[in-house]
Amino acid sequence: MGPWKRFLLPASVILLAGCTTTGGPTSAASPPVPTAAGSGAAGCGSRVETGPLPEWARTGFSGDARMPHVMGENGDIVAALFGHPLRVTREDGSSNKILWVSRAAGTSPDPASSPALEITATLDGTDTRVSREVAGGPGPSIIDLPQAGCWHLELRWSGRTDTVDLVYAPE
Repeated sequence: MGPWKRFLLPASVILLAGCTTTGGPTSAASPPVPTAAGSGAAGCGSRVETGPLPEWARTGFSGDARMPHVMGENGDIVAALFGHPLRVTREDGSSNKILWVSRAAGTSPDPASSPALEITATLDGTDTRVSREVAGGPGPSIIDLPQAGCWHLELRWSGRTDTVDLVYAPE
C-alpha cells in the first residue's frame, strides 16, 4: 500500500463525519426558545417569522413590511413584534410593543361582544395565568408579562378568537 493510501481512508471518514447532522434543518427566523422552569416543554408552538407581514396586515407599512411577527394559530390575527425579542425586564428603556392586526372578518362583528382585545396568558407548564386588555380591539399595545418563558395567549375580540405563543426572555 502506497503512503498516500494510508491517509485516504482516515481523511474520508473525517470528511464524512463532518457532513452528517443529528437533527432537522434549523431556521434563523426564531431565536432559541427559553421555557418555563420545570415545565419540561420543548418550546413554543408559534414561530417568530422575520419575513414580510401577510398582505392583509400591511396597511400603514411601507416596502415589503419585513419585521418579526407571529401569526395566530387560526390565521385571524398577527402580532407584529416591535419589541423583539420580548423581555420581562427592559433596562434600556424600550418596551414590549406589539401591534395586533386582525384579518378582516367575513361577517360583521358580534355587536354583543366587547371590541377590546382580551388576552388570557398562561405560562407554559404552570398554573400562572394573567389577563391583559387592548382597549378598542387589535392595535398597538405594550404587553408585559411577569415571568420569562413560553406564554400561551388566548385572544378574544369582537366575537372572534385565536391563539399565539410568545416567548419572553428574562432580560
